[in-house]
Amino acid sequence: MPEYQRMKILIAEDDRLTRDGLIEFLESEGYEAIGAADGVEAVNIFRTASPDLVCLDIMMPNQSGYEACRILKAESPALPIIFISAKAEEVDRLVGFDLGADDFIVKPFSIREVLARVRAVARRCYAGQTEDSSEEFQIGDLLVSPNQLRAKRADRIIELSPRDVRILQFLSRHPGKAMERNAIFRFAWGESHFPNSRTLDQHISQLRKRIEVDPKEPKIILTVHGVGYRFDSECSS
Repeated sequence: MPEYQRMKILIAEDDRLTRDGLIEFLESEGYEAIGAADGVEAVNIFRTASPDLVCLDIMMPNQSGYEACRILKAESPALPIIFISAKAEEVDRLVGFDLGADDFIVKPFSIREVLARVRAVARRCYAGQTEDSSEEFQIGDLLVSPNQLRAKRADRIIELSPRDVRILQFLSRHPGKAMERNAIFRFAWGESHFPNSRTLDQHISQLRKRIEVDPKEPKIILTVHGVGYRFDSECSS
C-alpha cells in the first residue's frame, strides 16, 4: 500500500449510529472510511473498493461477520481484518482468530481503542512496504517513521495518523517558511477536500498535544498569525 495513498478502511456494522460514528472518527484521523450494513454488502464493497483493512461486526443481517470473513480471506488471504462485536465469550474470539482475524474488539469500546488497534494491525500487516515518500524523516527532535505511523523522541514512542504524518512531512520540507493553511490542508487532506481552516487548526491543536514537549509553547509547529504554520528548524533544535 503506497504510504500517502490514504489507508482505506471498510466498516461493516448493522447499527447505523455506530457505523457512522466510526467512519466520521476515522476520517477525522486521516483514513478513508466506507461503511456496509451487513456481510453481503461488505463483500460486495470489498470487491469494488479494495479496502486496505476491514472491521467486521459478527451479528449482522443477511450474512454474519464470520461468513463475510471466510469469503474475504478466501479471496484475499493477506487482508487485515478486525472483528468488533458484543459477543465477548472466549469461543467467539477463538472462532474469529481461527478464521484469520488479526484482532478482536469487544463492545462497548472506546473509539480511541479502535484507532489504536487499527494502527497496530496496519503496522504489522504493512511494515516494510516502503516507497521514497515513506522514508523516515527528522522534524525538530522527532524522528518520524511513516510506515509505522509513529514518531520517536529519545525513548518515547508517539502514535500518529496518516494525516499527522502528512502535516509533519509537508512542514519539514519547507523549514523556516510560513506555509498557508490552504496549502497544508490540500497536502494532508487531498485535493478532493475543500480547504477548511477550522478543521486544520483543530487537528494541529490535537497533534501538538502529542508531539510537543509543551503544547502551550510549541517548538515544532509554530503558528504564523494571518498565514498558517511554520516549522522553524533553528527554534526546535
